[in-house]
Parts: sequence; structure tokens; C-alpha cells
Amino acid sequence: MSNALLSPSALPYELPDFTAIAAKDFIPAFEAGMKEQRSEIDAITACPERATFENTIAALERSGQILSRTSAVFFNAAMSHATAEVQEVQKQVGPLLSAHEDAIYQDSALFERVSSVPGDGLDDESARLLAEYRRRFLRAGAALDDAGKARMRELNTRLAELGTAFSQKLLADTNESALAVDDESELQGLSPDDIAAAAAAAGEAGSSSKYLLTLILATPQPALARLKNRSTRQRLFEASVNRGFRDNDGNTLGIAAEMAALRAERAALLGYDSHAEYAVGDQTAPTIGAVHDMLSKLVPPAVRNAGAEAQKLQVAASRDGIHELQPWDWAYYSEQVRREEFAVDLDALRPWFELDRVLNDGVFFAANQLYGITFTERPDLTGYHPDVRIWEVRDQDGSGLGLFLGDYFTRETKSGGAWMNELVSQSRLLGRKPVVVNNLNISRPSEGEPALLTFDEVVTAFHEFGHALHGLFSDVEFPLFSGTAVPRDFVEYPSQVNEMWMLWPEVAANFARHYQTGEPLPQETLDRIHASSLWGEGFRTTEYLGATLLDLAWHELSAGEAVTDPEAFEEKALADSGVSLPLVPPRYRTGYFKHIFAGGYSAAYYSYIWSEVLDADTVEWFRENAGLTRANGDAFRSKLLSKGYSADPLESFRNLRGRDAEIGPLLARRGLS
Repeated sequence: MSNALLSPSALPYELPDFTAIAAKDFIPAFEAGMKEQRSEIDAITACPERATFENTIAALERSGQILSRTSAVFFNAAMSHATAEVQEVQKQVGPLLSAHEDAIYQDSALFERVSSVPGDGLDDESARLLAEYRRRFLRAGAALDDAGKARMRELNTRLAELGTAFSQKLLADTNESALAVDDESELQGLSPDDIAAAAAAAGEAGSSSKYLLTLILATPQPALARLKNRSTRQRLFEASVNRGFRDNDGNTLGIAAEMAALRAERAALLGYDSHAEYAVGDQTAPTIGAVHDMLSKLVPPAVRNAGAEAQKLQVAASRDGIHELQPWDWAYYSEQVRREEFAVDLDALRPWFELDRVLNDGVFFAANQLYGITFTERPDLTGYHPDVRIWEVRDQDGSGLGLFLGDYFTRETKSGGAWMNELVSQSRLLGRKPVVVNNLNISRPSEGEPALLTFDEVVTAFHEFGHALHGLFSDVEFPLFSGTAVPRDFVEYPSQVNEMWMLWPEVAANFARHYQTGEPLPQETLDRIHASSLWGEGFRTTEYLGATLLDLAWHELSAGEAVTDPEAFEEKALADSGVSLPLVPPRYRTGYFKHIFAGGYSAAYYSYIWSEVLDADTVEWFRENAGLTRANGDAFRSKLLSKGYSADPLESFRNLRGRDAEIGPLLARRGLS
């Protein structure tokens, strides 16, 4: 039987033909793809002509098309629709791909050839690509002796196995940890739609309970802000923070400790003091010391602000007879204070945030106003799951720009959180336009009912679409530089900028309308939301810094420094960093910190706030220059979004802003100045 992954799709923009792809196709396609690329590499090294950019570097960029096509489809499935069959493939394919990549980047003949390519006469992007390949070979161990290379391969293979195990155990434990409730009175405070969604979740999971409160990836669970029953809040909170810590098949702590140790050993092989030092060498931050310097300036005011917030919450909780505030009380009383002091009830805004309006009249509308692009839904095209919707995106001149896929509802086969993937990456060399995916985890509404989003889910929709725009606007020659293939501490910057349009007056007026009456969200409500923007920043910044500093603690271990008690290690790391607040647990604890143990953010979770320095300064630039205008959108697109990694990211920022970023706008935004 034919395998649709072995040849380019004939569908528009090379959208994978998901109707013709089954889980059984992945391993044969991976094997064929690795064999094809190995043959292409052999042809490069056997070339009798002297090494040139075209016959070596460009040839490397053209190689591995079956493999890259298969990888894009498979790893999207592993995050978005990880069926049992897909998970079984995932266990096999991680080590195979690790070994394949090592074979390429540790190929002495290929490294010698890449090193001998002359750099004179190259255009800027080509010269940058040559330098990037040389750097990647060195970071992969190409200069090591044979024993070092062998150990590097062993480490990479084991790390690939462990990353898959962490991801799969966490998904299973997150599903198993969903809070089962039988008595509807225990859900008091949740809306009828929330309760119906909990009932539907119980039915879909085959639970013997009437209701199931499923968990999102991060520590704070949205329902904690609304549940009146304190016991239910406690049970939900504890279900969230204990994922990966329980002594069962879902325990991920041992995996995390082993991964940290292996990463430390790998870094030492390459001459680095720690994995954190190695990781930052691939980022825009100059050194790990510079990262710590910034974080150390943020911790004291953030913790101080969180303490002040806690005092207000205790006053509110005392009125309910609660004399000792607990972490499961924080979100509930935080919303009470917000309502009392600012007359803002975020949960009451959900009727104004219906999914289709948020997308069409909010997210897409803002992009149209800024960049002139338009969106046409394509029901004739099929996604990888029935939930997936597909839009064709056209540029301001009517030409096709690419495809955007939206996958918005939670399900048991989907990882928690929200993210963007590229199914097809833009490249002029390969003649390809982008196909990008946004994933969210919105509770599925009851049959026939609208999907009403929380305030935070609307923020997330705008955020993830910022990543999508980064991919859609890519205009580079080489696939290695395409779209979001930029350093981790830069990739969150465009997405965070895109959040600003959610509450921009003309955007909010266009989409924030009551789903039944069409009534716009009153301007006075928007004004109160803006006025309340600093409330809760102490908590949010502290919980984020807790996760960031925990990440760095795990990855600043030296080679041979083993952690035998991960829970005690976590406790000490938070205390040593000054963020050990019982009322404010880190946004991710070790047991469910997928970003760093199965998501590519190891020693780089700091990137969100590092990127936010650029983001906050860019928001000021938009405001200084009249905001939502085509001129501003075109400048942001041409000078930054379109560049991918084909130019130095910080130079792209300077080209836009006219100077280096300043931290002042970030400090003001978070109430830290």
C-alpha cells in the first residue's frame, strides 16, 4: 500500500493529506526518510569537487525532505492527538532520530567539508547559514574524539527515550488526576456551561462519577477562581500540584533527575560548566550570568507585591471565617478583591467572548487591520482530527500566503497548554509556503451550545496567533531559518506583542459582544479592566519566577552531581532563590514541568520574561506611533516577523525600534518599578 508521507502532498500549500495518513505509516516513513537523507549526505561527502556553498550547505538544506515532512506531521500528532498507536511510535522514533542526527553532525568527512566552504562572495543570509551550520556541528560534538562522540550518542539516545517517557507519563497522570465529583453542590460557583462540560468530560472518559474537572498543564486551574466549596478547591489544587509526584506509574521525578544529570554530563563533554551555560550559548542572552542578573532584580519586588496581595486576600477570606489563607484559596479571593476594588468580574465576561467572534472579529480582524491579510475558512480541506478547522490566508494583494489550522478544544489525547506548530515551513529554496497550527485547550461546550472563553483563554488565543503570524510571514531562502526557528528567548516576543490587540479599543469593540444580544462590552468595563491590570501581578510574576529559577537550578548541576531526592531538591532550589512562598507555588513543579523535560525549554524557561522586555518596549513603540495602523504592521512584518533567523534577532529589533530594548516598560507593566 502507498504511504502518503513519502511524497509531497498535492493538496493546497502541501497540506498533509490526513485522510490518507495512518499511525502505521510513520515508522516506514521515518525509516525511508532517514535512509534518503543518509544517501544525500553520502553524496555530499563523496562529491569530487571542492566544497562550495551550493554543493555542500545548500545541498544540506535540500536534504531530508521525506524526514522533515514526516517529522512535522508526527510530532504535531504526538502533541495534539496522541492515540495509543501514536504513543507507541513515539517510544520508537525518538532514539532513532537522535541517532540519525548524531550520525550527521558527528560525520567527520561532512564536518571537514562544511568547515572548508569559502565564505567570500556570499549574500548575508547565505553567510549566516554557513556560520550557523559550523556552530551546530561544534555544539553537536563534531570536534570530539571517537570516545567522546560515542558517549555523546549514548547520552542523546537516552535523553530522547526519557523525554518521551516524561511526556507520556505526564499525559496519563494528568488525565488520571482529573477531579471526580458526584454531588453538583460541590461545584457551586461554576457556570451551567462549566458544569455541563464537566459532565461531558466524565462521559467521554468513562468515569463512574457524574462530573470530571480536567486539568490544564500549569499549576493554577481556572476553576479555582470560581469554586465556592473550599474542600473542592483544595482537592482540585492538590490534584494539580501532585502530578508526577505520586508513587505510581505517573511518577516523573526520577526521569527528571536522570535527564538533568545526563544533560550536565553532555555539557561537560563539550567543555561547558553546566547544561544551562551550554543552553544559553544558543540564545540571545549573552551569558547565564546576565540571565541571573535580570532575574535577581525582579525577585524582591515581585515577592513583596505578592505579600501585599496576600494580606488583602486574607482580609477577604476572614469574612468567610477562613483565618489562615491557603494556596487553593488564592485565585478565589483574588477575584473577590478584583470585583470589590475594581468592579471587574472576569468570569462574568465569558458571554462576550464566544469562540467564533473572538477568532473572526478579534484575532483575524486585528491581523487584517495591521497587515491587510484576509482569512477564508476551507471546509473542503481536512485536518488531523474532526475538531480542526482550516483557513486559507491571503496577503494584501490577494495572493495566497498559507494555511492556518485551529485546534481549540481539550481532549484526552491532547497535551495540556497551548502552542503553535508548523506543518509546512516557508522556504524560497524549496518553493514552499507555510502551513501553521494553533492548539488551545478550551472546554468543549454541550451539544448545540456556544464555546464561551475565559478572559485568559482569549489572551491565549491572541498570543498563539502571534506565533502563527511569525510562521505565516516568514520570507527566507533557507528552511533552517524559517518562521519561529529563532532562539527560545526570542520566540515568545512576537506572540506576546500580539496580546496587546485583545483590549485595543477598536478590536475589543469589534469582537467583545454578548453572544445572545450582540451588545458590546461596555467601554466602562474595558476601562475597569485596564485599571485592574496590575492586580495579581505579584502572584503571576512570583509563580513564573519560581518555575524559571527551578528550571535553572536543575540545569546548573555539574557533571556527576546527582539528585537522589527531587522533591527536596525542588524545595531547596526555591528557598535558595528567594521564591519559596507556600501560598504561591511555582507555575510548574518538577513533576509536570513539560516545557523543560519534554518541550525544548531546558534552561530556557527564563525566555518568557527575557522576551517580554522586547515585547513591552515594542508595545510602547506601537502606542507612540498611533497603534493599530497598516504602516506599523508593515514595519513590524518587514523588519522583524518576516526575517525568521535569517538575521540576528536583536539586530532586527534594533532596526524596528531604532535602539536596544529598555527594561522600563516591563517593570511598569508588572508593577515592579
